Amino acid sequence: MIRVAIAGAGRMGQAIAAGLEKQDDMELVGVWGRGDDLSSLVETADVVIDFSLPEGTERVLAAVERLGKPLVCGVSGLSDDQMTALDHAAVSVPVVYDRNMSLGIAVLEHSVREAARSLGPDFAVEIAEVHHVHKKDAPSGTALKLGEAVAEARGEQGTGTVEFQSERRGEVPGDHDVVMRSPTESLTFAHSVTTRQVFADGAIRAARWVVGKPAGRFSMRDVLFDI
Repeated sequence: MIRVAIAGAGRMGQAIAAGLEKQDDMELVGVWGRGDDLSSLVETADVVIDFSLPEGTERVLAAVERLGKPLVCGVSGLSDDQMTALDHAAVSVPVVYDRNMSLGIAVLEHSVREAARSLGPDFAVEIAEVHHVHKKDAPSGTALKLGEAVAEARGEQGTGTVEFQSERRGEVPGDHDVVMRSPTESLTFAHSVTTRQVFADGAIRAARWVVGKPAGRFSMRDVLFDI
């Protein structure tokens, strides 16, 4: 039985807790919120899933590093210093970090990476994303992640020559389209989220995968494709 501790008592923490109830090989040992004893909780767990806040992630990283526990982190908005701390922790423990824990997005990233590598720079790439009106950042972190995958496959820096379109409307959880065009043809990859539970399900799968792995920093692409 894999014992799981959750950092973050918000909606994602609740969704992960609900998802763990359906797992035959996993059990929830506790949820860390403000004022709770983080070290004691981490010590009882086989793996920690962090969906807290950036300042909470700093404490989680220190705890898993000190106690030698694997970590799955889906916290967005980490600063450069916090990312450095995450990389430092990954020297001694296995850490799965991803800006999007969706299994479908991991497959999409893998697919567009391979397509961009095969098609080359003659195909222009545009990524369009739609999210709910409450989301302030644009392009989304997922769109940037996909753009970085395309650029890396083509030997470019950052997001390279990828173009982005962002739209905010209603309560859309998240839609992403990647279109690759040449003068004679186009290829479209699409992913749509119907419920935020997909992120919880992905985090649970990552938690199961990371237990027993060597120290290092991993992503959902590693979880699905064991790269």
